[in-house]
Amino acid sequence: MEIGLNRVQNSRNSSNTSILFLGTGGGRINLLKQIRGTGGFRINSDSADIHIDPGPGALLHSLELKQDPLKLDVLIVTHNHIDHVNDANLFVEALSQYTLKKQGILVASKNVLEGDHNGDRGVTKYHQGKVHEVYLANWGEKRKFKTKKSEFEIEIIKTQHDEPSAFGFKLFLDGKVIGYTTDTEPFDGIADCYRNCDVLIINCLKPKSDEYKGHLTTNDCINILKIAKPKLAVLSHLGIKIIDIADSEAKKIEKVTGVKCIAAKDGQRIEV
Repeated sequence: MEIGLNRVQNSRNSSNTSILFLGTGGGRINLLKQIRGTGGFRINSDSADIHIDPGPGALLHSLELKQDPLKLDVLIVTHNHIDHVNDANLFVEALSQYTLKKQGILVASKNVLEGDHNGDRGVTKYHQGKVHEVYLANWGEKRKFKTKKSEFEIEIIKTQHDEPSAFGFKLFLDGKVIGYTTDTEPFDGIADCYRNCDVLIINCLKPKSDEYKGHLTTNDCINILKIAKPKLAVLSHLGIKIIDIADSEAKKIEKVTGVKCIAAKDGQRIEV
């Protein structure tokens, strides 16, 4: 497992907003082998401290990297797959100070909150009742939230995935825009959804297309970035076929698109 606090900084301005990757691995094989972690990522800012997609190991890796889950303001769970939701109930207990205070914000997909056709849900009704505000994310909506520190806004973006209520988003906080595709395959208009991002985190599972749908490839990332043109693109949720070549794939994407692109590592911190 790769743990190391590498930094990518924008030299033109300083900011108190950072993104810390608690896990950059994706796919079924990596999920069980844990070649890369599956803990999602955390945004620390003046407006809010937010954990996104706390898959297996999210709590452990947070503690290893001295990221106190009790200081979180917001938990975002983009869909009801185990590599994105496994540790979610633990983080709700942290949001609510061991379930002793009704506080914090939970933003999640319909299947995470209400369950799928089998009735399976990612966050229990008990835990949903422990947070101050629960928001079921609907594509196309924008919502502002107040936190203990300040406020932030989220724009919910469509996906095309086998969890039909999955969503991507753009976060507006501290004057910055952070985009996240979550798991999706390409669809008409996806690139336009992510315009004007300072940082765009793209879940790039594999280098080439195969028989398994529902995720982005290197070429899909290229097509998105040619139009979206963020200041920085970050590849994450890397599958077993791309992990070893992720850095070279990022360089290829950067060369073709002209967009600065890196492949995130476990434990990497990016200053926005």
